[in-house]
Amino acid sequence: MSDEKPAREPIAEDARIDALEQRLKAAREREDQRNRPQVQGADANYRSGNRVLADLLGGILGGLVLGWLVDTFAGTSPWGLLVGLFLGIVVAFRNIFRMANTRSDDSSPEG
Repeated sequence: MSDEKPAREPIAEDARIDALEQRLKAAREREDQRNRPQVQGADANYRSGNRVLADLLGGILGGLVLGWLVDTFAGTSPWGLLVGLFLGIVVAFRNIFRMANTRSDDSSPEG
């Protein structure tokens, strides 16, 4: 019984098999990288919301301060403040619209 040869002979290492295993490993890593969730989810939305809030507050407060300064030095009591507030709101909304348009252009499926 011990004189019988095994049914299969062990296969010697082949360079082609090693190269195939390396290519399979690299392909799996690329696929895992491709399937990993992108940062365009809640984090990007949170940052966009914070930027909109900062633009609104900065525009309104900046317009109020500049209008108040114009009123103080020119003596045009409520008008400088009102014009500054209006201009601050216009600038804030312009910045928000520009941000929204650049976001939609960046997410276009071109490549």
